[in-house]
Amino acid sequence: MTATFDDLVTYTRPDEVPQADDNATTPERVELGKHLFFDPRLSGSNFISCATCHNPALGWSDGQPTAIGHGMQVLGRATPTIINTAYQKFQFWDGRATTLEEQALGPIVAAGEMNQPLDELVAELKAIPGYVKMFNAAYPEEGISASSIGKAIASFERTVVSSESDFDRWLKGDTKALTKEEAWGFVVFEGKGNCDACHSGFNFTDDKFHNIGLKGVTNEGRYAIEPKASLKGAFKTPTLRNIALTAPYMHNGAYNTLEEVVEHYDTGGFKNAGTISTDLKSSLELTERDKKALVAFMKALTGDPVEITIPRLPVQ
Repeated sequence: MTATFDDLVTYTRPDEVPQADDNATTPERVELGKHLFFDPRLSGSNFISCATCHNPALGWSDGQPTAIGHGMQVLGRATPTIINTAYQKFQFWDGRATTLEEQALGPIVAAGEMNQPLDELVAELKAIPGYVKMFNAAYPEEGISASSIGKAIASFERTVVSSESDFDRWLKGDTKALTKEEAWGFVVFEGKGNCDACHSGFNFTDDKFHNIGLKGVTNEGRYAIEPKASLKGAFKTPTLRNIALTAPYMHNGAYNTLEEVVEHYDTGGFKNAGTISTDLKSSLELTERDKKALVAFMKALTGDPVEITIPRLPVQ
């Protein structure tokens, strides 16, 4: 292995999941948030829940190239997994939210997603005795409000964290946890593959935004939030945790397989794709062995699926 001890330490799981200063995680808040997450009544149509797009059985994503929203609208970006969002500095592909509480409300009010005005949602939930009881237990000083809805969903999302993977077991000293091919993939990942330039740390992301040279990208990405020329067409570096469960890949679902993703980076992306990130090399010159090993290593970052029991929703 070429990685130093300090390199390896950066990949270890933090002792605690990050929390919000004004929204301490409690069992009551998590349980309430789970109910809200799976409840289609949070949408204007009463047909779409958070779990419709963030499906536990599909790696907490939806398996589609781009999301399908209210009225069967095909949206412009892929549904990101919510696994390990608690560790992220920014939410959404363009990073327009900096807290899970803010993120949780965004899709609810978005016309193309769940299309539900918050004042109407608050009124609907107040008419459901089971929710009144749950909100009073979780947020006794606030009750049912737009703020407490966002806080509760965020509390639940903070519990959706990746489980131990073969790579994690290898980090702990189990030398047999990775195959020789997977171990070589890690060497490539940190070396000629240049992957750790952006996919670093426990969550395998630098929490930054990059234009990676995808073909046909017309969306401004981070530039719409932070208008710098270098951020035109730039999107957030996604986590690689549980990556084997979250195909298709990229912010626009451009690639169906990890093999295609590796090929994209090996060739340096499409040269006419605008302001390509300086972290992207024009060519990696990977061998076929390197490519196969890199894919094998990324799959070794996937642990067991996050277990979840679908809640029984309160009736009106």
